[in-house]
Amino acid sequence: MKRFVVLFAISILGISLAAQNGGGAELKFTNTTHDFGQFKEEAGPQSYSFEFVNSGTTDLLITRVVASCGCTTPEWTKSPVKPGEKGFVAATYDPRNRPNKFKKTVTVYTNGNPAVSVLVIEGDVVPRELTTEEIYRWPVGDIRFTSNHLAFTDVVKGEKKIRVMEVFNPSDKPVKIGFDRVPQHIQLKAKPEVLKPGEKGIIEGTYDGSMKEDWGYVNDLVRLVLNDEVINNVYMVLSANLTEDFKSMSKDELEKAPVVSFESMKFDFGSIAQQTKADVKFEFTNTGKSDLIIRKVSSSCGCTTVTPSNTVIKPGQKSSIDAVFDAGVRSGKQHKVITVITNDPKNSQVNLVVSGEVIQQGK
Repeated sequence: MKRFVVLFAISILGISLAAQNGGGAELKFTNTTHDFGQFKEEAGPQSYSFEFVNSGTTDLLITRVVASCGCTTPEWTKSPVKPGEKGFVAATYDPRNRPNKFKKTVTVYTNGNPAVSVLVIEGDVVPRELTTEEIYRWPVGDIRFTSNHLAFTDVVKGEKKIRVMEVFNPSDKPVKIGFDRVPQHIQLKAKPEVLKPGEKGIIEGTYDGSMKEDWGYVNDLVRLVLNDEVINNVYMVLSANLTEDFKSMSKDELEKAPVVSFESMKFDFGSIAQQTKADVKFEFTNTGKSDLIIRKVSSSCGCTTVTPSNTVIKPGQKSSIDAVFDAGVRSGKQHKVITVITNDPKNSQVNLVVSGEVIQQGK
């Protein structure tokens, strides 16, 4: 009896495995990788067809094919492939705006053995030559700039930093470039000042961190002057992240430095109604060995007003960043960020998160 039970179990297992393997369908690809080699972006989409044969004893069906990214489009034999017959899985790669080397996969799912196969396509796209409009994306009058934003990124207080931006004159007449409302901490020069027809130049900016009374991320707006005429309602953005020079501090200075330690960096005000306000308090301690100075406190939204209890905190002293969130006519979940900049060399910028939900009136 026991022998009969064992044989019966083996028989059932065999039937189950056969069902999982598609009843004997066998998928065999001629090859599973293809290298397109190097080709130009302007050549357009590249396609390759992976051929396979059903070397099994029952019909093979491809149930689905999934590409690893939207840049690759698969096609395949949709009808069942009989034993001994051939089918295909094709992959088309679109190189537009995707220069340089690539390696993508196409995953094939079947009712046969193997149930899952992975095909690989690869190649190297030679970038196409960009048009003038693509390189110089910001048109102003008769000239074009690469951008309307000149970013100086990190600028250490007391130092100067230079950044440049390309400019091009595609017109058939010369254009003189100038600037209006330039703040005293920034110098801007067009080189050359007069761009001839078809000529390229640069805008050179110098940011003097010692002359800007601020900290953290700041930006300024300046107007362009072309051929001595101010271009109204068109502004160039000049931005910088003003930081303190902590790199020059000695080991002894770092050991004696202030340390800002917040009890919590997240505050959930729960649920409040529209047109109401929520009080927020972030408590912290100066656990360092010298005075902690609050350089700046700012909010990501005008709906949140922020006030530090003190701007100078002695070693061991506690203090807080107090804020008020004004719901106004907002509704739904809220997520606001308060940025605190201090003279703590190891944690000079701290982001505090205020969250909660505003309940719409009448609900």
